[in-house]
Amino acid sequence: MSLKLRNNQVKSSETRAICGLERLWGTSPLKSHYDVVLIGGGIHGLATAYYLAKEHGIKDVAVLERRYIGYGGSGRNTAIVRANQRTQENVKLYDEGLKLWPKLIDELDFNLMFFNCGNLNLAHSEAAVSAFRLAVSTANFCNVQSELLDPQQCKELVPALDISDRPYHPIHGGMYHGPGGIVRHDAVVWGLAKGAFKHGAHIHQGVEVLGIDTDGQKITGVQTNRGSISCNRLAVMAGGYSASVCEMVGMELPVHPLTIQAMVTQPLKPFLHHVVSSGAYHCYANQTLKGEVATGAHMDPQVNYSTTPTAWYMKHQAEALCEFLPCLKGVKFMRIWAGLADMTPDMAPIMDGNVMYDGLFIDVGWGYFGFKSGPITGKYMAEFIADDEAPDILKPFALNRFLENRYMGETAGATNYGHWN
Repeated sequence: MSLKLRNNQVKSSETRAICGLERLWGTSPLKSHYDVVLIGGGIHGLATAYYLAKEHGIKDVAVLERRYIGYGGSGRNTAIVRANQRTQENVKLYDEGLKLWPKLIDELDFNLMFFNCGNLNLAHSEAAVSAFRLAVSTANFCNVQSELLDPQQCKELVPALDISDRPYHPIHGGMYHGPGGIVRHDAVVWGLAKGAFKHGAHIHQGVEVLGIDTDGQKITGVQTNRGSISCNRLAVMAGGYSASVCEMVGMELPVHPLTIQAMVTQPLKPFLHHVVSSGAYHCYANQTLKGEVATGAHMDPQVNYSTTPTAWYMKHQAEALCEFLPCLKGVKFMRIWAGLADMTPDMAPIMDGNVMYDGLFIDVGWGYFGFKSGPITGKYMAEFIADDEAPDILKPFALNRFLENRYMGETAGATNYGHWN
């Protein structure tokens, strides 16, 4: 490359693109009014902006992110995608979302590194096997591939598993979900930002919402650190911070922010060809393309907004992994991070519109599952915002289910069948 190119003295967009200097999405002036304002620059907000602009022709859209896009849960996860939930309503939504990934790669013309390597959930008791049997039946009823395995079949799938009686929680069986797998989380954020911007949406980083404006029963705009922005419709999609944003209009949601920690090991030769998870050990793991074993834990028990990792969880992950994958003994952890999960009492999300105020939409309470649901939720939330009517697939997730005691049974699908210290 010439010295001129190195010094960025060639200004044409064609040359910049050839040299790899072109941004995937550009900057836009922050306007004083937008038709739709989306609070949260994660996968949900970006996907909603993308589908609003692409499929509904609503291009006067602003995504407001107080840090940088992907800063929250979208960039702080283990990138697992699956559709083996507990209830029919959730299974159908996640299954459609799982099938959307290859289509989205083509639409965005961007490699999201989707790899449907399969997901194996381990059962460590007869009660867990029974719960898996019910989950498998629900999945099969919804035409989603899922099967119950005995311990030997689990070992054939993942030879490194210890199926002896040595572990504190011996393996009694497993639930295998073949279509599940992993997607590169950063690529999803970047690809959706690229697509949303291409179709006309504005992406504003470093813009913090400080207040929400109302007039009677209608949302009229937001107050930010860069001034006032009026809007016709406002959607809160801020992940672990959604509940605090909704408090700006006096809305108290049944959502609690809880810290989840994850980490990766040093690179290893390929040996773990499927995602493996264990509810009894509160541990899940997959091997990345770089050879690292990415592993996550259960949520911190106390409500908090901390994203500070702790030594306790690093110790927990090491002990848990070595219980059912003893070949990892002595392997070093290289990085650890933490993110926030916005958890509801029934471990299912809240997607609703015109809540308390006309023009206010919420997409909150995803807990563990916000990453895998992002694009499909954005597609349906865009339809909801554009048509001002909830799509049928979203109706079971309305906020009023808590007032009517229509709790979903996803707590049984969290593979949480005991605590291990």
